[in-house]
Amino acid sequence: MPHSPHLSVKLSRATQEKYETFKIQKGGPGTFYPFAFTDIMGLEKDTGAMVEDIILAMNGHVKDGYTFNPQSSLSIHDLWYNKEPTLNDKVHVLVSVIDANKIKLMSDDIIKQMRTVRLAASDMGIPQMAILTKIDEACPEECRLS
Repeated sequence: MPHSPHLSVKLSRATQEKYETFKIQKGGPGTFYPFAFTDIMGLEKDTGAMVEDIILAMNGHVKDGYTFNPQSSLSIHDLWYNKEPTLNDKVHVLVSVIDANKIKLMSDDIIKQMRTVRLAASDMGIPQMAILTKIDEACPEECRLS
């Protein structure tokens, strides 16, 4: 049975409280492309996902529908903890989506947390990419020149 790579999308703002997987329909009902997107809560001071939960999600230990708790990490004894993740449960590409307007406003703590997640992904052999949104708003003069 072929596996469906997961692309984990990590937002820079805590906009998604639940760990949720999305599949893209291909053709008729019940037919999907062989990959899935998993949206997770971003890193935000006091309100975002914990680094430990993001790393657990990359390893496939977080079940779909889990509600992130910014005060405590998922435990091995929790019902939402996947004790035996399959290849389909694991993240295969980590995509960080960041509002370009917010980069200068990010605290050193958030940047350190992002680095921790990135290094953990590297240790797991997970390729990574960053997508900057609203780049036209962040650099209006430069964007007009092109």
